[in-house]
Amino acid sequence: MAPLTVRPARDSDLDRLVAFNLAMARETEDHGLDEAALRSGMQRALRDAERGSYSVAELSGEVVGCLLVTREWSDWRDRWFWWIQSVYVAPQARRRGVYRALHQAVLDAAAAAGDVCGVRLYVDAENRAAQATYAELGMRQARYLMFEQMLARPGMR
Repeated sequence: MAPLTVRPARDSDLDRLVAFNLAMARETEDHGLDEAALRSGMQRALRDAERGSYSVAELSGEVVGCLLVTREWSDWRDRWFWWIQSVYVAPQARRRGVYRALHQAVLDAAAAAGDVCGVRLYVDAENRAAQATYAELGMRQARYLMFEQMLARPGMR
């Protein structure tokens, strides 16, 4: 099997990350994203760790997976939750341990940080394959439902 590595994303990964997120939105939610807004948002995160931190997985030097980690302060716990977002593994690399490696890298970094109480993510209610993967890695469904209220903004859907 080809060597699998996980590393922080770089500016040079932007085109691949944009392509992955466009594909993920189509595959998991049948949703089209505004590519210009996506590119701008991803570029901001790549340049400002306060907005989030992207990691990529490489097989034989080719980027085949990614995720984004954002942070949420928990006043109840006096610690951070790290949220895993924007998960994507290229179809040709699925079932080869790519997400497992990305997930483990997040857990290792969270443990090393010393001020993280947990790792969370949200998954589409219909995405059973992703739910099974997360459960296999030790995650469990939380007791919370997610509600949102979007603010209207030109160019947003």
